[in-house]
Formats: sequence, C-alpha cells, structure tokens
Amino acid sequence: MGSLVKEKTSSLMTEFLEKCGGYAVVDGGLATELQRYGADINDPLWSAKCLITSPHLVTKVHLDYLESGANIIATASYQATIQGFVAKGLSVGEAESLLRRSVEIACEAREIFYSRCRKGLWDFYAGKASGQPVLVAGSVGSYGAYLADGSEYSGLYGDSVSKETLKDFHRRRVQILEKSGADLIAFEAIPNKLEAEAYADLLEEEDMDIPAWFSFISKDGVRVPRGDSVIECAKVADACKKVVAIGINCTSPRFIHDLIISLRQVTRKPIVVYPNSGEVYDGLNKKWIKSGEESEEDFVPYVSKWKDEGASLFGGCCRTTPNTIRAIAKVLSGESPAASKLKFEQ
Repeated sequence: MGSLVKEKTSSLMTEFLEKCGGYAVVDGGLATELQRYGADINDPLWSAKCLITSPHLVTKVHLDYLESGANIIATASYQATIQGFVAKGLSVGEAESLLRRSVEIACEAREIFYSRCRKGLWDFYAGKASGQPVLVAGSVGSYGAYLADGSEYSGLYGDSVSKETLKDFHRRRVQILEKSGADLIAFEAIPNKLEAEAYADLLEEEDMDIPAWFSFISKDGVRVPRGDSVIECAKVADACKKVVAIGINCTSPRFIHDLIISLRQVTRKPIVVYPNSGEVYDGLNKKWIKSGEESEEDFVPYVSKWKDEGASLFGGCCRTTPNTIRAIAKVLSGESPAASKLKFEQ
C-alpha cells in the first residue's frame, strides 16, 4: 500500500498537467486582494490574520482566482505558523486548528466553484469550467516570514539558526498541512539554500503522502537573496523525490526568462513561475516601492516565451490580481492578450 501511495504522489503533477492540457495556471497575490476587500493585515501574521478575523474574505479571494481560470490555489498559510499564532495569545491547539482551517477554506472554495460551474453561474469558463482540474496547495512561507523583520527577503537569519533549527520550526506546520486535505505543499519564496535543505530533509524524514514544490526568490536572476546560486538551490530540490515541481516566485518578471533557463539546466521536473508585479518590497518599512526602472510592463505577454523555455505552471505573486490570472489563462488557452495589455492594479 505504501508503495502505491508513493507512486501516486510522484506522478500527481505529471497527471495533473496532462489533465490541464500540458500547462496549468497558479493563482495570484492574496494579501493585495484581501486588502481590496477591506481587510486590515498590517500585522506580523499578514494575510494569515484573516484566518482569525475574516475567513469569509479568504474564501472570496480563492473564488475570484478560480473564476479567473486558476488551476491551483494556495492556502492562506504562508505566514501562518504555530509560533506566530501563539505569540498573538492563541493556544497551540487553536494555532493548529487555524492551520487546518486554511486548507478547509480553500477546499470549500473549490467545492463552491465546482457547484457554481455545474449550475452555469461562471461566465468566463462556461464552456470548460466543470472539467477544470483544481489543486489546493498548502502554502509554507520561510522562517523569515515568521520573523516579519524583512529577513524573508534577505535570507539572513544569523549564525545561531541552523538547519536543525529550521526543521524544528517547520516540522509541525508541515505535518498539519499534509493531513488537512491539501493536494500538495508549496514551499514558497525560499531565500537561501539552507532552508531548502531543511525542507528536503523534512520531506524525507516525514515520508509525506503528498508531494511538494519548491519556489525560490531571486533579486538578480542568478542568486537567491542570501547569495546562494539559484542553480545550487535547484539541485537540492531536484534531488528530493518528494518534490514534483521547482520554480521561482516573488521575483521581478524581468528575471524569469533567464531563471527558467538556469532551472532547466539542472532539472527535468515541471517548472513553476509566479513573479510579482515588478515592484520591490521594503520589509523593514512594510511597503512596496517602484523598481526604479522606466516602467514594468505587465508580464502576461511573456508567458508564451516562458512556456517555450520550459515552464509548465504560471501564476502571479505579490501585487498581481485576478485580472492577471485571467490573462494568463487566456494565453495558455490560445488567446492573446497582447492587443490590450493589462496594467497591474496598484
């Protein structure tokens, strides 16, 4: 029985992409959309705060992305940690329940979406939505995301933080997400090689029944924020049998093309890319700033080129919206948005 589960786990992404026609759409930014609906997430928990205060808004955002054509929706658990919830005064049991709830909310949104599709209530995908495969990814942010001090964008945790420290920090959260109904675990915005190694060890030690993907950040198209080579980081992911896709997120669109080429040098696993809007996040002051270039074009017109270079899963990260995801879905379905380039919502 165990070998059958392992075989199913390793083939999940391949079979999923086949059902999607070879390419799949990942959702976009969560926090920006929660704020658009009126959520106050100026908090160390960031978007995970809404699991406590306004879970109905999380459902709304999931549905917005599903309506826009997303095949994969990520749970609102990127910054949801047991340690972070306990620091807000919750018990360990309450913290664990909120982690489970993040998966339940996403799964419930998927069921609502399927129900509405059957009733013909979605217009955009009226012809194919009922057959649109959807996976729920349990989102895991870095140790730096929990610290909420900007280190998730630098990867600098200090000499006292070892691989064992990181494994101990993440272990229980990963265990809960795995058992809560998620289809896979998305280890997102990995800022250093050490944390990738910790994740890989955890996946092997826990012998998880669901697969994972690793996605890294890059500020220059060559290295992750800590300074480790993206290629060396990707090798860690490629060597882990539980990892079924490798990619890049929370990175400027202008670096994606070269990063796909770099990843393809070291892996044959599917590549996932979901860049941000091109703005830069100031982690200390907690605000987005312009990149300093003349302008950052919407990256949707480049999705076809990224596909040609070998990427298979496409979405958006910070400051991208359902409009972005809808446009990506149109590109992958053969329609071209080039005639009317979208501008990112600010």
